[in-house]
Amino acid sequence: MCGLSGEARFDGRRPDLAAVERMTDVLEPRGPDGRGAWSQGSVALGHRRLKIIDLSERGAQPMTDAHLGLTAAFNGCIYNHRDLRRRLEGLGYRFFSGSDTEVVVKAYAQWGPECVDFLVGMFAFAVVEHHTGRVVLGRDRLGIKPLYVSQDSDRLRFASTLPALLAGGGVDTSLDPVALHQYLSWHGTVPAPRTVLSGVRKVPPATVRVIEPDGSHRDHCYWQPSYTRRSELGEDPGLWREAVHDALRTAVRRRTVADVPVGVLLSGGLDSSLIVALLAEEGQEDLATFAMGFESENGEEGDEFSYSDLVARRYSTDHHQFLITSDRLPAALESAIGAMSEPMVSHDAVAFHMLSEQVSKEVKVVLCGQGADEVLAGYHWYPQIAAATRAGADEAYAAAYFDRTHAEITAMLHQDFAPRHDASTDFVRAHMAAPGADSALDAALRMDVHALMPDDPVKRVDNMTMAWGLEARVPFLDHELVELAAACPPGLKLAQGGKGVLKDVGRTVLPREIVDRPKGYFPVPAVRNMAQPVLNRVRDALGAPEARGRGIFDRRSVDRLLAEPNDHRTRRGANTLWQVASLEIWLQTHGIR
Repeated sequence: MCGLSGEARFDGRRPDLAAVERMTDVLEPRGPDGRGAWSQGSVALGHRRLKIIDLSERGAQPMTDAHLGLTAAFNGCIYNHRDLRRRLEGLGYRFFSGSDTEVVVKAYAQWGPECVDFLVGMFAFAVVEHHTGRVVLGRDRLGIKPLYVSQDSDRLRFASTLPALLAGGGVDTSLDPVALHQYLSWHGTVPAPRTVLSGVRKVPPATVRVIEPDGSHRDHCYWQPSYTRRSELGEDPGLWREAVHDALRTAVRRRTVADVPVGVLLSGGLDSSLIVALLAEEGQEDLATFAMGFESENGEEGDEFSYSDLVARRYSTDHHQFLITSDRLPAALESAIGAMSEPMVSHDAVAFHMLSEQVSKEVKVVLCGQGADEVLAGYHWYPQIAAATRAGADEAYAAAYFDRTHAEITAMLHQDFAPRHDASTDFVRAHMAAPGADSALDAALRMDVHALMPDDPVKRVDNMTMAWGLEARVPFLDHELVELAAACPPGLKLAQGGKGVLKDVGRTVLPREIVDRPKGYFPVPAVRNMAQPVLNRVRDALGAPEARGRGIFDRRSVDRLLAEPNDHRTRRGANTLWQVASLEIWLQTHGIR
């Protein structure tokens, strides 16, 4: 796990090494264990390293193989790197390190951009071909590892975070009106390729981008499950339980590959508890587990320690528990927003940030349960979508999932930012109309898993953990498990209030209280309910000269929200004032004017 940056020039000039240095410096939290730079011709790369696999300097980056004429900068982990290494050695390649980065270099030499088909893991990389000057960017199938780009006719810059690109300078920081519409539609989510800034884009998940020396480029999407049925398993719940159990075992086992200890973020919910149970099944002893809770606020409980304690006792883990008092939240909120590559609305970002700070003092790698609800239909709005016809999937999705209508968005915004068309509905219609996906639920899950999830829960976990040099691995986003779940009949996923097939797995290994408990989440009551310290920060941000000068939102709407901070909620119950304030605080924190 690391951070990468780089620049490729198209105008015959040499890359701006000072800009690449600045971008690399911003990435230091992602890679506190080492720093590297490389430049040749029109391309320069920067890298910050977090030592997880091959802790020696032989694994330093950017990594050059002069014989093959390749240099690479890599972020992530290739879980099958040992198997791939043996295969490549059989093809005649010789290795000088034990790192997975070198496996990527040799795999590229053997298979070119198609090497991604052989990689099992989470990754973002840049490979430079010395003899052609071509730059190849790649991102993993589920978009677990980020890759931001900014390009004009003269140059391309790329980095693991958006703030790193800002540090390089020369970025168009005007707001993207379509992205703003999406942000207000989907509780802060702006799917690839857009970001809220017009001058910054994201390489989409499951994409390889080949950039030629003249600046032209082509994208190839190399993976997409069909979301159609598998006849060999039919509708038999027992067969599906066994198949999911086996796939999850494999996913968890893969994510123990490391030359440092591996822990688990244990909320006490079904997903993280299953990870602990499967690790115990594999023979893991003295497994470090971590749980966090917050003080109650406005009658809302802020911890689920009773459940995480139950699992920790059951499997005799080395359990660490952290209770955060509300008076620590304002400072923590500032730090969490500073760590965000893009503005985020979900209040558990601050929880992940604070938890990661504590966990990073104990381990460098943790497994967590993110993604299970999207992959296996665990959220409460999925039955509403599932009741629709396939042809009506887009309307059902909008009714169940959108925060507000196009008209409501228009009313919130200053007329200069008011959207001319319903960009969010257009996006959903296009995704729902794509071939494949047998039912409305299949189409909705396909959209959530491949379009929205990478830019909400997945990005949130990456940003908050990597702010402390902590590598988070997500077994439920193993691509083979996702393929299996995509083929699972909707009824088996929706059963038992959601994630039915996963609950069947849980009943074989977990205490009944964990499987049958009400669905939880990572609560931060002081943010959700606008405790006074949080509300004070929100008032300061929305009343600041920068906010008034920017004028994104209709001032009367803002004043109404501030007067009634807890009375205005989105369709799904989120605090509207926090959604408005999060954007402005993020823009101010990152110096965007």
